[in-house]
Amino acid sequence: MSEEINNSLNKEIDDLKNKISIVEEENAKLTSQLVELNNLLLQKDSEIEELNKTISKKDKFIEEQTAHLEKLKAELFVLEPPEILTDDITTEERIKCVNCGAVGKDIKVVEDKSKVLSYMGNIPMYAKKHVCKKCGFEF
Repeated sequence: MSEEINNSLNKEIDDLKNKISIVEEENAKLTSQLVELNNLLLQKDSEIEELNKTISKKDKFIEEQTAHLEKLKAELFVLEPPEILTDDITTEERIKCVNCGAVGKDIKVVEDKSKVLSYMGNIPMYAKKHVCKKCGFEF
């Protein structure tokens, strides 16, 4: 009976040794996977760091370009031609007398004989001027 106990104990010891070796192999596999994952993590961290540097460079470039654009806009605003202001002579395509404010049929167009624009053969072409029928003002 002691031999049977010894055999069963030896068998259990062998089973436990096999289990230990299996666990040690799994442990080794997991350790190697852990090392690989740590290396991958370090690689990804370095990539993230490089991308962050690239982003900061591009942000700086964008800021510089924005500042340059604002400077150019300011220069362009200074160089913009002045807005042509129309007096109260014409409003909405209608001619208005500057003196009395008459509009429409109260304004007539006549030739300004003091201003010759060109000659067609021997016939002079004169400039036009407006005359108010109400107050006689010429403009």
